[in-house]
Amino acid sequence: MQDIVTQRFITCHNEVISKGLVRSSRQFAISLDYLPQSLSEILKGRRNVTIELARKAVEKYNICPSYLFIGHGAPFQCDDEATNKDVLVVVADKHNEERIVHVPYAAQAGYGGQLTNPEFIGELPTFSLPDPYFQSGTFRSFDVSGDSMEPTLYEGERVICSFTEKESWRHSLKNNHVYVLITRDDIVVKRLENRIDINGTLLLHSDNDYYPPREVPINDVVEIWSIKMKISHFMSSPKNIRNALHCEIDQLRDTLKTQNDLIKSLNQTIEKMLRQNRSR
Repeated sequence: MQDIVTQRFITCHNEVISKGLVRSSRQFAISLDYLPQSLSEILKGRRNVTIELARKAVEKYNICPSYLFIGHGAPFQCDDEATNKDVLVVVADKHNEERIVHVPYAAQAGYGGQLTNPEFIGELPTFSLPDPYFQSGTFRSFDVSGDSMEPTLYEGERVICSFTEKESWRHSLKNNHVYVLITRDDIVVKRLENRIDINGTLLLHSDNDYYPPREVPINDVVEIWSIKMKISHFMSSPKNIRNALHCEIDQLRDTLKTQNDLIKSLNQTIEKMLRQNRSR
């Protein structure tokens, strides 16, 4: 079954020919350094277009990426500013199955300014998960840094997120849910309070009370990812947790006993001094 991007690709292919930019499907394929037989399979609905072929077509014939990938606008009428903001670059394997792109902490500083750069996204590590939930849709994972979301998330953990369409932010962003927010300069993991309808902002809350809430204008946000799962490097067993708790209780008991002994000793010293004063 053809995916929606393949259907739009065929529409663009037909318009390229109708505009006289090429004379045939064969010439179209050759111009993109692609096998005509393989293109024929796509046109007949027997396979889906690859990300690489779509990228070449966009560059060669000025096809609008917003139309091709997310269905905005017309095939050859593209607002550059909208394109730079709205196109989501994805990575697929040799079977045209979309992979989960991981954004490690080392790459996060430059991520916000490279969202539409296929080379940058293509160089990031990718992986897949066997859970059927992750077999359809666009997902991305991010390394957690810092302690602002403890005890919910700890530094070094990895969160796996689903893409949230910008058109749905106003109504789909749920209060008190945890999201990954992307700005041009930063990546933050926070619990959100949706104030878009009130004053055009999002209020970001940390689970660690040491950090105060921060308000961010929605116009400064370029991507939002909803956290669906976290991956931890280590998970303590309930037995270990109980042992650690018992150890802390024992230490507290010892501390209280020591302090109690000191107080008793101090009281005895005071009483002795008082008796000596009375006898004089």
